[in-house]
Amino acid sequence: MNILGLIGLVLLPLSAPSDSLYSISAIYTASAPSIDGVVNDSVWTQAAVVTSFIQYEPQRGQPSAAPTRAYLLYDEATLYVAFQLSDTLPPTAQLTRRDADLLNDDCVILVLDSFNDHQSAYYFMVNALGTQTDGRIANDGRTVDPTWDTTWQAAATRTAEGWSVEMAIPFSSIKYSAGENRTWGINLGRSRRQTLELSFWAGPLDNAFRVSQGGSLTGLNVAPPAQRHQGILYGLSRIQQDEKNQWDAGVDFSYAVTPEISAYATVNPDFATIEADQEQINLTRFELSLPEKRPFFLEGAELFRQRIRTFYSRRISDITAGGRVLGKTGPWTLAFLGTRAKPTDETDEAFYGVGRIQRDVGSSNVAVSVANRSLEGQQQGSAGLDATLFFTRSLGMTAQLVQSWGSHDSGAWAYFIRPALDTPLWHFHVRYTNLGEHFREHVNAVGFVRDDDRRELDSALERIFWIRGRTFERIAYDSNYNIYWSQQDTLRSWQIDQSIEIELRNRFSIEVAHREEFKRFEKDFRNRQTTLEIGYNTRAFQSVQLGYEFGRNFDADFQLWSVAGAYKVTPKLSIEYELQRLTLDPDPDEASTWIHVVRIDQFFTRDLFLRVFLQTNSAIDRRNVQAAFVYRYRPPFGAIQLAYQRGTAAFGERSDQGDTLFLKLTGVF
Repeated sequence: MNILGLIGLVLLPLSAPSDSLYSISAIYTASAPSIDGVVNDSVWTQAAVVTSFIQYEPQRGQPSAAPTRAYLLYDEATLYVAFQLSDTLPPTAQLTRRDADLLNDDCVILVLDSFNDHQSAYYFMVNALGTQTDGRIANDGRTVDPTWDTTWQAAATRTAEGWSVEMAIPFSSIKYSAGENRTWGINLGRSRRQTLELSFWAGPLDNAFRVSQGGSLTGLNVAPPAQRHQGILYGLSRIQQDEKNQWDAGVDFSYAVTPEISAYATVNPDFATIEADQEQINLTRFELSLPEKRPFFLEGAELFRQRIRTFYSRRISDITAGGRVLGKTGPWTLAFLGTRAKPTDETDEAFYGVGRIQRDVGSSNVAVSVANRSLEGQQQGSAGLDATLFFTRSLGMTAQLVQSWGSHDSGAWAYFIRPALDTPLWHFHVRYTNLGEHFREHVNAVGFVRDDDRRELDSALERIFWIRGRTFERIAYDSNYNIYWSQQDTLRSWQIDQSIEIELRNRFSIEVAHREEFKRFEKDFRNRQTTLEIGYNTRAFQSVQLGYEFGRNFDADFQLWSVAGAYKVTPKLSIEYELQRLTLDPDPDEASTWIHVVRIDQFFTRDLFLRVFLQTNSAIDRRNVQAAFVYRYRPPFGAIQLAYQRGTAAFGERSDQGDTLFLKLTGVF
């Protein structure tokens, strides 16, 4: 028996199985409904119907205050879902940007566990404007990845009783367990922002995305998808001031080997060239992690979100070609990746290889991972074992053990163990981490480790109080204690964080936080930071927030002022603004700065829009302007983009680049 199977046998009695009593019988239809948001097609009268949604918050376990009816049908190629949502209050619907956080609006939610493994799922959300969001869930709700994208349809409309939604999820857009009389996991949810209510059909839930506590969709007869391949071909032309005109092209291709497993190939993939990384204030001495935007890396990204992050895709910069295999067979999840790319600071190409094999054990899982970079005959990377375990509905543990390799023989190991108690109102954990003194140097050829040479102890306590009185709506308390020593037993850091956040019934919110810390670098430092934030309507899009921080940071007194706001000028025109003003005293490196960020979105239709992005950072003389006119003729991938940019799009770089005009065409085949 292999090591994962042996560990699975040992842990099987400890895993928490699904205990849901909610079940829906799948209904087949020969006629597809029209996806226009109006639930009046006669075919819906034959659908399976669910009602009686249960609150997740604020009153967990109580019936939803507003009636919801959901309908489900399927045919050979598609799952159809419709919602009829009654409400005496008008729906809050302001978000028009695809993949926005729709929980800040009135929205509906579909959670689809298409392997019925009780721990991984897809989610799909639609608000009252028909805006769509999709993503992936892993580790039974502990990991939620909003970067995943696929092709599906949705529409919404207002009704006399409230509003309604229709959705169509093609089977070719997801991976799933195919065959006769199949059972998939499913849950259906609804967000009501004016009352801060989040409710689900199957519940009460211990986590809003707890897959194992969802319901079942039974009796599905689903064949492999008729269309097994998808190609995304892009071409990019760039006209830059004082530079030669440039042309570029690339292709991403995927093929469903089975409904459960797909193979991917890429040649010169799309690098989201015309989308900039937002500037950030960094008061630490450690590297910042930046989000991934390239489609080639997004599917399956949730599988590599361990605390010791041995794979960080942004380390792989200029890819020439690559391939991936991703999928699930029985209790096994597989993810393998290989690419050739040129590291940022190297002239020769490197080969990057990444692999992960994960074994489900009830609602828990164990996995082995490997990541390596081969450059000029030198190998750098790591191999490790990790586990996400659930002993009861609320008691769980994550753990990881990693060995790295590179230029040093010693100090190459790392591990952590973190038991945690999680309920809808409580969180408590204790964590111990050990990082060898050369671990970061080895792993960061492919991964992301901010610091090493530490033996670290960490604990946290969080508590939410739903008051719902005449003045107070919600109070959240958060505390964290952290201390670590070097491998030679030298105290390197201790840190204490305390914060309290109060939400009032008049939509105002107040947050007060304080940090005390000790840091040892070239000498000892005592840092402290006090934060006050006041916001209005901050759990919705149209909001404003003011912040002030002050304290001492590495022998300099600092003040950090911040302003953030978002406003809907018209139903299709929105403006977002962020300001950060940092002053340091003394400031020998001239790091005091003003950072301005402006986003403007003008939607003409849901798939025809103008997006403007401006940012400045006075400390590095950065002035970046981008404007993109986008038409998505086959959303979300097929698009035509015409863009203008002034200043570099790269994070933390001065604006040495002049005016640039882009024309980008993306085709789907």
